[in-house]
Amino acid sequence: MSQDVTGVSLDTSLGYLLKEAASALRTAMESVLRPLGMSITHYACLELLAQRPGLSNSELARGAFVSRQSMNVLLQALEREGLVSRATEASVGRILPTELTAHGRQQLEAASTAVKAVEDTMRSGLTEDEQKQLRDMLRTCVASL
Repeated sequence: MSQDVTGVSLDTSLGYLLKEAASALRTAMESVLRPLGMSITHYACLELLAQRPGLSNSELARGAFVSRQSMNVLLQALEREGLVSRATEASVGRILPTELTAHGRQQLEAASTAVKAVEDTMRSGLTEDEQKQLRDMLRTCVASL
């Protein structure tokens, strides 16, 4: 006897498949970052600071998909570890600029290499053209929401 499915079919749901892919990616990233003493959020923060210098705490939080409060706690920890430096006074408004230290750049280099290997594995079954198509389609999905 077949069952009438009135909700989302997990076999054809793009949202479910995206969540499954995100979960697999997260697990793989955690496994390569953990030996480096980093979480994904820790790595994301360092990568954002390297690629987009001058981001505010709020912008860093949005980029790392965490709350402003969580980002502030993380930045304090990264500062204590000597991975970032923060100005004691805001040069403009209330934004305290955060910068990577030399030690932070070293840690980021190791983490970026590990994360790139995970991404290379993830897309190893796709041609360059398929990778571009997938990026374009995912951007369209994001923009649609």
